[in-house]
Amino acid sequence: MSSEVIGIIGGKGKTGARVNNLLVQQNRQTRPLSRSTTPAFDWQDQTSWRTALAGVKALYISFQPDLAIPSAKQSIKDLIALAKDLNIEHLVLLSGRGEDGAQKAENILRESGISWNVVRASWFSQNFSEGFMCEGILTGELALPVGEVKEPFVDIDDVAEVAVAALTKPSLRNRLFEVTGPRALSFKQCVEEIAHQTKSNIKFTQISTESFLSALAKQGAPADLQWLMKELFTVVLDGRNSEVMSGVELALGRPATDLKRTIKKAVDSGVWNRQ
Repeated sequence: MSSEVIGIIGGKGKTGARVNNLLVQQNRQTRPLSRSTTPAFDWQDQTSWRTALAGVKALYISFQPDLAIPSAKQSIKDLIALAKDLNIEHLVLLSGRGEDGAQKAENILRESGISWNVVRASWFSQNFSEGFMCEGILTGELALPVGEVKEPFVDIDDVAEVAVAALTKPSLRNRLFEVTGPRALSFKQCVEEIAHQTKSNIKFTQISTESFLSALAKQGAPADLQWLMKELFTVVLDGRNSEVMSGVELALGRPATDLKRTIKKAVDSGVWNRQ
C-alpha cells in the first residue's frame, strides 16, 4: 500500500465515496473526510481543517453545497492557503460547468502555485436515481422548472475515475478536464428513457420556478439549497452547457458512459423499485 495519504473532502458524498473506493482498490492510503468522520472536516468550521488535513499529500476537494454559492470563493481561498502551509502537494477540485462561482474557485486554484487539476462536470446522470430528482421518478412525475434545454448528463462513476486518474498520475497534472456524457438530452428525454427501461408510466412536467421553490421551502430545504436551485434553474440551465466535451476520453482513454448504460445500472440496483 502506498504510504502517501490522499485526503478526500466529501468522502461520504456521491463523488467522494466513489473516489475513495477506487483508490482503496488501488491499495492507496485514503482519508475520507466529512463532518461525521474522525477527524472531522466541516466547511462551516475552519478550526476542524488543520487536524483533518495534517499529513495529507494529495487532496480531492468537493465543496458543499456547491461552488456557485457566494461564500465558496473565500472558503476555497482559505483551504488552499492551509494546503500550502501543510505542504500538500497536489489538489484536485470538483467544479461545475457554467457557474460564475465555480470559475472563481478554479482560478484561485490555478494561481495558487500548487500542482492542480480541475474536474469540471456537467449535471450528474445519477441525480435521477440518487439525488433530488429520484422521488419524482418513484412517484411517476418529475416536475421541474426547465423546458427543452439540453444537458450532456455525466455518469458519476466517470467523474470519480477521472478524479482518481488526476490524483494518481503525475502526467495529467495542471490540466482541466471538462467531463460530460456523450449526448446532450433534455430532462424530458431522460425521463422517457427511464420510463422505457423501467417499463413504468413516468412523465415529465415543466412547472414555474416559483412553484418549484415554494415546494422546496415547504419541504424544509435549507436557504442556501433554495438559493442554489434558483441559480441553477434560472441562470445555469440556459443552454450554455449543452456542448458535449471530451474530458472523460482525454483523462481515461475511453468514451464517456451513455445515459442508457447509467439507467441500466440504476435499474439493476433496484433503486427505482416501487414498494
